[in-house]
Amino acid sequence: MDRPPGPSVRLKLTLSYAGFLMLAGGLLLATVWVFLLRYVPNDEGIYGPGGFVPNRNDLQAAFAPRAAAAMVFLLVLGLVGGWILAGRMLAPLNRITAATRRAATGSLTHRIRLEGPQDEFRELADSFDTMLARLESQVAEQQRFAANASHELRTPLAISQTLLDVIRNDPTRDTSELLDRLHVVNARAIALTEALLVLSRADQRSFTREVVDLSLVAEDATETLLPLAEKRGVALETSVGFTPTVGSHALLLQLATNLVHNAIVHNLPDGGTVWVSTSGHTGTVLLTVENTGEKLTPARISTLAEPFQRGTERIHTDHAGVGLGLAIAKSITQAHDGTLTLTPRTTGGLSITVRLPAAPSSRTDS
Repeated sequence: MDRPPGPSVRLKLTLSYAGFLMLAGGLLLATVWVFLLRYVPNDEGIYGPGGFVPNRNDLQAAFAPRAAAAMVFLLVLGLVGGWILAGRMLAPLNRITAATRRAATGSLTHRIRLEGPQDEFRELADSFDTMLARLESQVAEQQRFAANASHELRTPLAISQTLLDVIRNDPTRDTSELLDRLHVVNARAIALTEALLVLSRADQRSFTREVVDLSLVAEDATETLLPLAEKRGVALETSVGFTPTVGSHALLLQLATNLVHNAIVHNLPDGGTVWVSTSGHTGTVLLTVENTGEKLTPARISTLAEPFQRGTERIHTDHAGVGLGLAIAKSITQAHDGTLTLTPRTTGGLSITVRLPAAPSSRTDS
């Protein structure tokens, strides 16, 4: 927004200091003048035992020039001293302003690191440094996400282009197999696009909030994925109780579905198990999904919730997903003011716990 230029804060502070000093000096001189008038007679000056005693006219003639000189001195002192003091007081603010201008140009690597005791300026500088660190982290994460998304989308598009070229260059070839492969690739591109849309919607928190029973959401997710579990030889075990929270039913169902799907796909080749449970505690509700599987290190688990990361190698199997399942689950959890915790099981596999705020009317001990 274009605004007309105005006086600087330093000039305003200088004038304020000088004005206050002039006011204090004027009040002091007025007090002295009133005090002296009480002991000065109105008559002509006389000689008394203690010497010559002036009258009020004599006192006024002597006092007025000196008072004016004192006021001029106070004005100069107030302006010069106020200018210096204002400059010292605003020096931290100038550093913060310079850092803000650098950040506005896209540079997020610098920090103010203001020295000195903890005061208002130090608190502002520390808050700004924290904001810069978070922005830098988020921008880097978005850049990685954009690069990964571009790579993931480019692969099915390139495969589709290759299949179409084969069909066009060899019209006599049987196209049924190529069309089946093209259908699979296209379905994968659609799934990836839809996953990106869900992730964007969760990040923006653009959804209507309502009371949702997390136990019903968990049951819906397990029933939907039961055929997939049976196909892969994975047993599904549920233990749910009434656990109301506030949020989007669709997004919370997506959250539970992603967690259960991840637990089924990344499990033992045969004879695996997935445990799904919900519980309520003081002010919170929990959704826990555990699965058997290979042993995972804490370092590996720390990357699983990042976009386009999978529990095994980055390969595309029939149900490998698009690498956004846990990233979407984490984003949905954060959009509902909750936390998602990933913990390795000692016997192998993964335990995922989602902690969400309970609905206001149900914040009691379970």
